[in-house]
Amino acid sequence: MFTVARDFSFSYGHRLYRYEGKCRRLHGHNAEVRVEIAVDKLNEQDMALDFASLKETVGKWIDEQLDHRVFLAKDDPLAQTLLDAGEPVVVVDGNPTAERLAALIYDYVRSRGLNVARVDFWETKNCRATYFEQ
Repeated sequence: MFTVARDFSFSYGHRLYRYEGKCRRLHGHNAEVRVEIAVDKLNEQDMALDFASLKETVGKWIDEQLDHRVFLAKDDPLAQTLLDAGEPVVVVDGNPTAERLAALIYDYVRSRGLNVARVDFWETKNCRATYFEQ
């Protein structure tokens, strides 16, 4: 088994709806994301995947769809208010935790036909969530 990984970063805002801690308030983070791809054998160029291809596929999507967006739960009343105001909101099932955002990125990478092994999502330099399937 071979793996390659590429790191990405983006800024986002969110709040955890129906949560009692301080993260119930709208706030922002500078996320760091690592996308790891796994393959059984190398391609004709002796690569698992060209890093440039991973950047083009995943990095472009992160820049266009996730960077400088607000992530809110679909039942959060603030979501519709911000959407009506023309703000770039990404609505997710459940709270937009680091765990859910790691899974969101994982699902996108998989939908692009890549054999994603795992996605690590750092909400802060000390707090990381990982999503992978067994």
